[in-house]
Amino acid sequence: MMKPRMGMMKTGALLVGLTCAMASVGASRDEQEHACRGDAFHFCASEIPNKEKIAACMKQHYDELSPPCKAMFKRPPKGGSKT
Repeated sequence: MMKPRMGMMKTGALLVGLTCAMASVGASRDEQEHACRGDAFHFCASEIPNKEKIAACMKQHYDELSPPCKAMFKRPPKGGSKT
């Protein structure tokens, strides 16, 4: 049996993390992944595969996310904790 490639494992973990991190906005899993994959790898690659850390990282970088990815998240409250 072949071992899964690390890149595929990271992508799978990222997808799970993004799905858990995003607000329920009626978007499909594919739409969420497409909208945020680049941002997640850019800002949060070091957090993969920990879905809780990916979620926290994406929320910390909310203001820097691409518009399509921002649309997948609820805007964090102003003045709230960044942790």
